[in-house]
This record gives sequence, structure tokens and C-alpha cells, in this order.
Amino acid sequence: MGQFDQQKDQMVAGKGFIAALDQSGGSTPKALGLYGVTEDMYDGEVAMFDEIHAMRSRIILSPAFTKDKVIGAILFDRTMRGEIEGKPVAQLLWEDRGVVPFLKIDKGLEDQANGVQMLKPIPGLADMLSDAKGFGIFGTKERSVIHEANAEGIAAVVAQQFDLGKEVCDAGLVPIIEPEVNIHSESKTEAEAILKSEIAAQLDTLADGQNVMLKLTIPNEDGLYDSLADHPRVLRVVALSGGYSTEEACDRLTRQPKMIASFSRALTEGLAKQQSDDEFNAALGGNIEKIFQASL
Repeated sequence: MGQFDQQKDQMVAGKGFIAALDQSGGSTPKALGLYGVTEDMYDGEVAMFDEIHAMRSRIILSPAFTKDKVIGAILFDRTMRGEIEGKPVAQLLWEDRGVVPFLKIDKGLEDQANGVQMLKPIPGLADMLSDAKGFGIFGTKERSVIHEANAEGIAAVVAQQFDLGKEVCDAGLVPIIEPEVNIHSESKTEAEAILKSEIAAQLDTLADGQNVMLKLTIPNEDGLYDSLADHPRVLRVVALSGGYSTEEACDRLTRQPKMIASFSRALTEGLAKQQSDDEFNAALGGNIEKIFQASL
């Protein structure tokens, strides 16, 4: 069995969750600040990205970060092009940790209109997907946001996501389609019902071999997305924490029988550059265990 098929099997049946290690330039200072690295501790963008790469490397190399509980990891483009211990990151993830690598490909969000934020154009997409395939990336992730139950806006977001997803499939990768619903939306429940309907309709347009994953906000109605998880074109449905506290996100996730976690902030909560390796590994291991249990 080839590497892609092994990774696909792990995505379909693996027990565990997907780690989101894909903070981009805009969110990196905040992520570093939570890690105990303030903006006065580095000078310029290159130094900032060096710091976040060191943090990600420390996470990936931790004894707790293996396929036993972490079945996949989403990388930022710059991380994909970097190395850990002299090895390309995606290669090290799969060969040394047994973790399936994904790449965040979106370039941010348009301004809000019709109650949603669409994806910005992605220049050089074909080259990026080709590079990702060359680095051994299994799939991609692309995020838009739904702020209110506007049927026209939600339909546009989902259509854009699936159009992009089909391009990703054609490049030989598996897209994680991520239309996030804002957890603070006053019409979250209604928006989620519309979203489910639009995703179901788009899934039925996929051809054999066009497989996708879905990354969705944990719904207000328990089990809402179970039927999407059962669709033959869907490998897995994963949950984003979306600003819920780790405790609340894990509690909500335990009530979703067919969703697993793909958390970012919850994974790194309580980690600090100043910790000893033992302290760091214990804190990370505790976070991983908590998210793993919620994903079972």
C-alpha cells in the first residue's frame, strides 16, 4: 500500500485528533505571546517566524506527539518549507511521528457581506498544490466564516469552498473544507441547519475519487453533522474549537459521536518557552490526552 493510501486509512479510521499548527503571520504574535514570547523578545518578521517554528518543532518532537493520539497535523506554508532536525517537516511528521501532514492554503478572508466572509483569492494556487504534493502533504485546509443565518451568503461560502476543494482533489490531495460558524452568532443554530443542507447538496456533486474532509464548528444540536460524516465522499468530520474554552470545546465534542477535534489554541494552552522539557512535555501531554478523550 502506498503512502497516500496509508494516510487515507488513518484519516478514515484512526483514533485521535488533528493538531492545528497553522497560525499565519497575522495570528503568530498572539500565539507567541501565549507561549511566553513577547514582541520585545524578537526583532522583525523573520525572527518572529523563527520563534514560532521553534515552538512548533518542540511540540512535534515531544514524546506525547505521535499517531497514538494525534493522527494529523495542519501546517502553515512556511512550516512546510522548513525543516526539523534536518528533515522536511511533513516528511518528519509522517516517517518519525506517524502523523498525517496537511497544509493551510487560504490567504485570509474578504470583508463581511451577506453575513459571511468568503475566502480571498489564492494566487499561485496550482504551484502551491504541486509543491505540497512534492513535500508529501496529504491534504489542505481552507477557512471561511459564517456570522449569521443568511441563506444566500452561506450558499456562496459553501459553493466557493467546494469549487476550491475540487481543484485540490484534481491536484491529488484531500481538502479539509472549513466553513466556520461564529460561536457568538445570535443565529448560530439556524445558520448550522442551512450549512448542513448546503454541504449535503455539494457533496452529491462530487465524483468518485473526489474525497473531502469537513472542519466545522461544534454544533448546538448534538449529532447534527452525523449524516454528513456518513456520506461516501467524506473521509472524516473534524471540529474546530472556534473560541470556546478548552473545557467547553471538549465537553461539547464528547456529545458529537462522529466528530473528532482539530484544535489549535487548546493544544498549546499552558505551554511556555521558559518551561523545562519535562514541564513542557507534561503540559502538552495533558492537553493531548484531554483532546484525545473528547475525540473518542
